[in-house]
Amino acid sequence: MNAPFPLSSESLSLADLRDPGEVARIEGFVAQMRGSPFHRPAWLHAIARGTGQKATGIVAERRGQLTGWLPLTEAHSPLFGRALVSSGFAVDGGPLSDTPDTAISLCRMAQELALRSSCASIELRGGHAPGDWNSRDDTHCGFVTDLAEDDAQQLLAVPRKQRAEIRKGLKNDLKVTVGTLERDRAAHYAVYAESVRNLGTPVFPRSLFSAVLCVFGKQADILSIWDGDTPVASVLSLYDQNTVYPYWGGGTFAARHLRANERMYYELMCHARGRGMDRFDFGRSKTGSGPYSFKKNWGFEPEALIYSSWTAPGQHARDVSPDSEAYSAKIALWKKLPLSVANRIGPMIAKGLA
Repeated sequence: MNAPFPLSSESLSLADLRDPGEVARIEGFVAQMRGSPFHRPAWLHAIARGTGQKATGIVAERRGQLTGWLPLTEAHSPLFGRALVSSGFAVDGGPLSDTPDTAISLCRMAQELALRSSCASIELRGGHAPGDWNSRDDTHCGFVTDLAEDDAQQLLAVPRKQRAEIRKGLKNDLKVTVGTLERDRAAHYAVYAESVRNLGTPVFPRSLFSAVLCVFGKQADILSIWDGDTPVASVLSLYDQNTVYPYWGGGTFAARHLRANERMYYELMCHARGRGMDRFDFGRSKTGSGPYSFKKNWGFEPEALIYSSWTAPGQHARDVSPDSEAYSAKIALWKKLPLSVANRIGPMIAKGLA
């Protein structure tokens, strides 16, 4: 699979992500194409380090210059099977290319790679896909907007009803911390683990968050809201190309009456501006869901995301959607688990979700 795959004057090959020169070349291409953090080899390396899922990818080039890149995580799990995911544990990361034809060529080579790797399916989170793949734009929406010029304008940019909720949070005697030290990481994991348990979802392994913080360095941090000595809301964010990405965030039950989640995201907007960011990417939400409405209440306009998939002949695509009827009873049961039990079992399950 490492031999170039000729296509007129363009060639395709597997990227050597162990080669620092190759990694630097792809990182430069992602920046040039205005890709997301989830397109970066740094993201693939963090996922591999934090979950054990294999990092790979396909490059297209013409006369020594990159023309396309498809980041891939080879996800495997006894519960969910095997799949190539672009990009693993991400909300974006589909093919980046100069032309749609190059994107399609990258997808075709991914099909060959999937078959050789015994992966039943390929999942693209964004990007151009071949016409014979299954593509949908009605499942998820993204929410992105510009940051305001200062803190006061940021508050005024939020619609009135949501602004009132933020002000309630600002009036409460809460502490705000930002950092990546052990105290920050422990607070974040405690809050996030409780938050996803309450939603009926297994928590990711703590090693995943640690790996992302390690690999991204100064381009990542944790902002937490504390009620006394107790963390009640926390978010791990990425900073890339003048955009802040609040990615893994959540709040405890206590966060609701304290308006800690509202306080957290407003504080993050102000903090991100101080770091030189001018865009706020609120991430994706399932269309019509509670988080979808929450983000709209902040004045964000939803933008439909296109997700595509391919399934090998005679195979069944994996099903990891929490909305699936197959998981409804399991989700209801998971919500009732003691937090200590959910935190012990969850990471073993979640690291295969990619």
